[in-house]
Amino acid sequence: MYWQRDAQCGQARAGWLFTRHGRIPTPTFMPVGTVGTVKGVTTDSLRAIGAGIILGNTYHLMLRPTAERVQRLGGLHRMMDWPGPILTDSGGFQVMSLGPLRKLDEDGVTFRSHIDGSKHRLTPESSTDIQFKLDATITMAFDECPALPATKDVLKDSMERSMRWAARSREAFAARPGYGQFGIVQGGTEPELREASVKALRSIGFEGYAIGGLAVGEGQELMFSTLDYTTPILPEDQPRYLMGVGTPDDLLGAVMRGCDMFDCVMPSRAGRTARAYTERGTMNLRNARFAEDTRPISPEDDSPLAGRYSRAYLHHLFRANEMLGPMLLTLHNLAYYQRLMRQIRAAIVAGTLEQLARSLRHQWSLGDWSEDEFPRPHYTPD
Repeated sequence: MYWQRDAQCGQARAGWLFTRHGRIPTPTFMPVGTVGTVKGVTTDSLRAIGAGIILGNTYHLMLRPTAERVQRLGGLHRMMDWPGPILTDSGGFQVMSLGPLRKLDEDGVTFRSHIDGSKHRLTPESSTDIQFKLDATITMAFDECPALPATKDVLKDSMERSMRWAARSREAFAARPGYGQFGIVQGGTEPELREASVKALRSIGFEGYAIGGLAVGEGQELMFSTLDYTTPILPEDQPRYLMGVGTPDDLLGAVMRGCDMFDCVMPSRAGRTARAYTERGTMNLRNARFAEDTRPISPEDDSPLAGRYSRAYLHHLFRANEMLGPMLLTLHNLAYYQRLMRQIRAAIVAGTLEQLARSLRHQWSLGDWSEDEFPRPHYTPD
């Protein structure tokens, strides 16, 4: 697996990630398919909106249906009918979020399942082996992700443990043509800890580098300032993955700071709760003002839903608690994120990213389209 840069505009990069399961244009947004499915969306629909890579999760898949069963079923690609690349999170974040259900030591983490209370053990070696059984195109090193805010001493201890675990993860990784493993930079929002983490990971050597421990409550300004001193010290010829981010403005700002890959549950979770992402910001389709709004969600929609379903229909589906509403709106949101990534990539190649950023942020601030800008179609009985 390798990454090739095509263009650069400021710190932003456009390139291609070449893998065993196909090539991916970057910057790229990965829909989150935690348990082998992007909730409510078929893989055909994901392909139709231009998704190039999706994310699965070690913790959830090891609990059910188990990594061994996935392997017997031909791997995650075959089981879920997704021939493209899959990146699997190592499970570290989920285990750390279990609080009293887990016990951490130098070797790894013992935890109780959130499903049935059964006892399990994850170590750098077992996490890497599970990801191998899943047939992950990109394997993530096992790490510890402490919640922010945290003291510098807590962050230092956690980062150093994660670096020791990264070395063990790398040693356990079975290198194969077209596959890769990413190390994860930790250190909270402390510059010297981030620098030490990058130095340790570069000495180990990975096919790509992720930036973890952000988007955990520190706020956008602090996240961006952390990226400002972290991305410049990462290898220039390898992909950079900002984990768990985020809103459209988060993605734009992170790309402008040199990040190439992203994942977040936000667009799919928002779709399940009636919140639509558009070129004019967000809208809540449960609001009564949409009850007779015959317009599509967006005049710029290029998804498979474009022009087919009105705001009024989606409003009705959510009010009636029909499962089709979350399905359609999740697909709409994911299509918008893919469209945004294509816009950003094209602007990097054209050298016009600053102009695009100003335009996008201005449009997001305007709110919904007016009747003059985007009139409603009028229908008469047949």
